[in-house]
Amino acid sequence: MNPYKEIIIELESELDLKGKKALQELNAFFNPKDFNVSLNDKTLLIKIHSLDFQLFSLIKNTIETDSELEPENILNKIEKSIDGIKSYGIKSGKRFYVDYNIERKVKNRKEKEGRRGKYYYAQNNTFTKENNEIPEQFENQIICGDSLFELQKLPNNCIDLVFTSPPYNFGLEYEDSDDDHNWDVYFKKLFRILDECIRVLKYGGRLIINVQPLFSDYIPSHHLISQHCIKRKMIWKGEVLWEKNNYNCKYTAWGSWKSPSSPYLKYTWEFVEIFCKGELKKTGEKDNIDISADEFKEWVVAKWSIAPEKKMKKYDHPAMFPENLVERVLKLFSYKDDIILDPFNGAGTTTAVSAKLGRRFLGMDISEQYCKTARDRLE
Repeated sequence: MNPYKEIIIELESELDLKGKKALQELNAFFNPKDFNVSLNDKTLLIKIHSLDFQLFSLIKNTIETDSELEPENILNKIEKSIDGIKSYGIKSGKRFYVDYNIERKVKNRKEKEGRRGKYYYAQNNTFTKENNEIPEQFENQIICGDSLFELQKLPNNCIDLVFTSPPYNFGLEYEDSDDDHNWDVYFKKLFRILDECIRVLKYGGRLIINVQPLFSDYIPSHHLISQHCIKRKMIWKGEVLWEKNNYNCKYTAWGSWKSPSSPYLKYTWEFVEIFCKGELKKTGEKDNIDISADEFKEWVVAKWSIAPEKKMKKYDHPAMFPENLVERVLKLFSYKDDIILDPFNGAGTTTAVSAKLGRRFLGMDISEQYCKTARDRLE
């Protein structure tokens, strides 16, 4: 492995004696194992392993570099090129450009994992490993009704993946339903629906929930939902931060302005909580994998920068997630031909993307209007 990050700078003309002397002085300040600049005709080669960048800037400003042949200060060019490297680690004030992201090796990892106990909270569950096929009348359907009661019509262990975003209880104007319930009532109903989702989920299936806490009410919905799923012996697979880059936050109040009394914190992201039923590994046919290598490498980094849905007026729905979010979830956590369930299907983004990606689907919503929109999107 190359111990250096290399930068090549092509100069417009050869350096004169003053420019060459400036490079010699610069190199003299640093250990060549950390940093070195070499010159070959009109080509600069920078080899950099680690560097105190602030110190570099201070030293640079003490060296005379004015050259008649070089239109721009040569050390400024070097500094700009180094500062353009955005991937590095920091230790003791120095930037490390090589091997900074290699995980520390843990000796006897398996033995130590055994002693700690993986997902101890989900051990001794009572989930059955026998999976069932979904009845034909529920396959590729949009069902209008209360999902708490509609889900009870499904057999155990017949859904591969549940992806949903329940109403956040923000007070938004939904068709045919309220969004400003007492929090205790809200969570009791939601948890009963999630219990049904867990029941119909296959052994090895995934339950994935997009939610944003109501910060103004100080309700950590993502934590409360996670605690409930953990109590139901679900394995917490992980959490994705959906960065919406929404810096024009709706809330203009700053809480206690310029005071530690009670500042109001703002967020530009939502949460995607991921759980597994029974085991972490989900089996499937290799030919039914449709995620590319580049997509996999990008998406396993659990911060997804995705713009919010811009077509909510078109679908007359106040709170939709974008198709791109659903696509990532389905490709990363399911196979083609899997059964995807959304018990809060709304305007049908989950079912539309499922159909587009070759998944089977079942969507449920209490609103006739949203169910019609979801069916129209499928067509």
